[in-house]
Amino acid sequence: MIRHKVLEHRFVDNFPQQLEPGVLYVSLEYGSAAHSCCCGCGEEVVTPLTPTDWNITYNGETITLHPSVGSWTLPCRSHYVIQRGRVIEAPSWTDAQIATERRRDRRAKASYFGQQAPDHAPPSLPEAVSEAAGTPEPPVGSWWQRLRGLWRGPPR
Repeated sequence: MIRHKVLEHRFVDNFPQQLEPGVLYVSLEYGSAAHSCCCGCGEEVVTPLTPTDWNITYNGETITLHPSVGSWTLPCRSHYVIQRGRVIEAPSWTDAQIATERRRDRRAKASYFGQQAPDHAPPSLPEAVSEAAGTPEPPVGSWWQRLRGLWRGPPR
């Protein structure tokens, strides 16, 4: 059950110690968004803004967060979409659906970063953060390199 059906957005440099319910905090500097779970359980939900995780669309008035937010590791297991500042409850997922999505996510990250997808569970968050910091540039010719080339001009 969703308690907070509308989220006000706030662009911030750093997230506050205590997240205010009904507010979606967006830190462009740290490439992430955070909010108190919309079910009302009070748990903190952080969504990294990356090409393989979540992205936001800001239309000058409201924010859309894509894809949906699935709080599978929280006791509430909430699932919802944030579209133009409104929270839309989504159907619950089974454990099998969650496992399938986690495998798809690992493959997408491996593909994006030019690595072979692991057959085992992903590393814990501290390991993932330290690994990501040392991740090399995507290979030349990837869609990301071509997109960057449009902004920078031809490769040197």
